[in-house]
Amino acid sequence: MQQLKYLQGYSDHLTDQVRCLIAGKKLQTLLLKKYPAQHEIRTDKALYEYVMIIKNSSMQQSQPLSKVLFDSKIKMQNQALGVHKYISRVQGGKLKVKNEIRIASTFRSAPEPLLRMIVVHELAHLKEKDHNKAFFRLCNHMEPEYHQLEFDMRLYMTQIDLFGPLY
Repeated sequence: MQQLKYLQGYSDHLTDQVRCLIAGKKLQTLLLKKYPAQHEIRTDKALYEYVMIIKNSSMQQSQPLSKVLFDSKIKMQNQALGVHKYISRVQGGKLKVKNEIRIASTFRSAPEPLLRMIVVHELAHLKEKDHNKAFFRLCNHMEPEYHQLEFDMRLYMTQIDLFGPLY
């Protein structure tokens, strides 16, 4: 039986359906039907602007972001799609705090809704450090389809692992 590392924890019924899609070579067709185009955000500057639009519309009272970028060092094999970094340094007599969001460069050519899901996830870490109920409530507040997009992201990552890029 094929190991579906991105779908661990899901029901056997659901993973069996995904295995049938893979066996019938229909996973890519399903994903392309649902997400026919990749997003247009190619530069770190465009990504920063995209993230700030989402942040300002959903989390105005959160901590500021100092940097947002695509990072080629983040690998999907480590189950990481993006990283939120919290850096604090003492400069002079003051404590300087910086928040950074880094998105795996693999998602430079992902569908926009899946990029949005990653951004929402990382933005939620500005307020909630752990993956608890409050964290997922915040994700759902920013993106009502968060859980479906997270599942679709897992399908997308499975597609990349097994067959290569979608586009």
